[in-house]
Amino acid sequence: MSATADAPARKRSVVRSLLRLWPYVRPVRARVFSAAVVAIVAASMGLVMPLVLKWIVDGPVTEGDSAGVWLGGLVLLVVGVAEAALFGLRRWLVARPLTRVEADMRSALYRHVQRLPVAFHDRWPTGQLLSRGTGDLQLLRMFLAFGLTFLIVNSATILIGFGVLLAQDWGLGLVLIAPVVPLIVVCWLFEQRFSVVARRAQDQVGDLTTVVEESILGIRVIKGFGRHRSQARAFRELSRQLMDTELHKARLLAAIWLVILSLPELFLGIALVIGVVQVSDGALTAGTLVAFMTTAMALRWPVESIGFLLALCNEAATATDRFFEVMDVEVPADAAPSSGAPAAVERPDGLRFESVVFRYPDAPPESPPVLNGVDLHIRPGETMALVGGTGSGKTTLIALVPRLHEVTEGRITLDGVDIAGLSRDEVRRRVAVAFEEPTLFSASVRENVRMGSPDADDEDLERALRVSQADGFVAALPAGGETQVGEQGLSLSGGQRQRLALARAVIGQPGFLVLDDPLSALDVHTEARVEAALREVLATTTALVVAHRPSTVQLADRVALLSGGRIAAVGTHTELLHGNAEYRHLMTGERAEAHDAHSEVAAR
Repeated sequence: MSATADAPARKRSVVRSLLRLWPYVRPVRARVFSAAVVAIVAASMGLVMPLVLKWIVDGPVTEGDSAGVWLGGLVLLVVGVAEAALFGLRRWLVARPLTRVEADMRSALYRHVQRLPVAFHDRWPTGQLLSRGTGDLQLLRMFLAFGLTFLIVNSATILIGFGVLLAQDWGLGLVLIAPVVPLIVVCWLFEQRFSVVARRAQDQVGDLTTVVEESILGIRVIKGFGRHRSQARAFRELSRQLMDTELHKARLLAAIWLVILSLPELFLGIALVIGVVQVSDGALTAGTLVAFMTTAMALRWPVESIGFLLALCNEAATATDRFFEVMDVEVPADAAPSSGAPAAVERPDGLRFESVVFRYPDAPPESPPVLNGVDLHIRPGETMALVGGTGSGKTTLIALVPRLHEVTEGRITLDGVDIAGLSRDEVRRRVAVAFEEPTLFSASVRENVRMGSPDADDEDLERALRVSQADGFVAALPAGGETQVGEQGLSLSGGQRQRLALARAVIGQPGFLVLDDPLSALDVHTEARVEAALREVLATTTALVVAHRPSTVQLADRVALLSGGRIAAVGTHTELLHGNAEYRHLMTGERAEAHDAHSEVAAR
């Protein structure tokens, strides 16, 4: 489901929503306003034609002056060409700058999403973000380039046109102005209902995009379990919901178009009958009636377009709201403000967790924290293994070190410096990470590994590949390190992806290394080779390694047992194996009762 689909539709002003686009439009305001002025002038040229027709009918046609008729035709031709040229100029004025506005907004959204915390991405479906960064912004560009301009132009044309009508014959003009009030009421009611449906449709597009993206990324699982039919049913259901919503939008548009088309036509017919009667009575010239009706016909498109433009305004306002729902999410402060005191000189102190408490931001207030008072010290140059049962918070704990999440209480220090007082860039330069589920990008092997250290040279790359035991299979790839690994790196095996992720973590020779079960996808022989090479790296860094297997624990100098949101025990592998029943159970599967029985037999 979308992040917002379940929320009740909230009242909001279309104008207030659209005004939020001004900071992005302001740099190109001169071109946009010039285009609007040009379009108004072009529309006004169309209202000149009825006046020329009036002169032709009442003058040259009545007097039999053929030369005057040709002159009038030439004037009409010139006015028509000028109108077409002005509309072409309007298009040229707005095309490039508004495309740039769309690109700037998309770039701003991308930068902002990249800076948002991991907790935000845990909550928001990817499809919702994609739909906001693509479809919504395309809709906004169309509104700015077409909808906004013609809303201004058509409004000005209607006002000028009614002024011309009243000037020609105020009685007939009042007849045509009569339906304005009911039209305003109908349009207001339409806007109230259409805004809700438009928001629902755009959220459903985001949900549909999420399903498509998940189905493509999870195609191996879908095929492996034969779930393509159930996925197709889920897709069809979301498609049906979106279709129903779009049909609801179409019915609303049909209703507003029916009213907007029928009311003016009805009063236009009444005005025509009255005008013909006045001409027959000699109270009105034929030229005046022709000019009046031609002017009224010229106003048909501006009036008829009101429904379409109102719908486009509502959709644009909804797209604006959806864009700013993401942009309004606050990015956590990068570093604590300085107290003004001289900075302390850093001394090797390793990595410390001091009374660390962590609760996810969207967790219910009464729920217990994931981590509740973690105290742990990894000494300089030491490797600490972190062990705990499933769901004990190991991955959450190590995610706090590079500030993927922010601690709720307590603090984490690197060589005595609170990471909350360091910028995220500084923390991530000093701390390298490798996760249990490695993520690779659609790029070459070289580019994927060098993401860990953009300044690394070929020698650093070779060393990192050698440490992770990835050098052999990389050399065997069609283009070696330049081979494109494809989306998510799915062209490689799980073990190969994990080794490249490990190489990415160690390529920069970081001072602090955080590894989340980095060898889980390796076979025993490859694991042994990686461990042997990894020991050289761990000897020169301070490392925290999440471990599930005894072989990984053997890499560590000491082991910390995480249980109940706290560090329950710290010691060597041998000490904890003999002295802690929970640790022994995690490492060997042996229950405490069985160990006690063995101990009792041995004592006898």
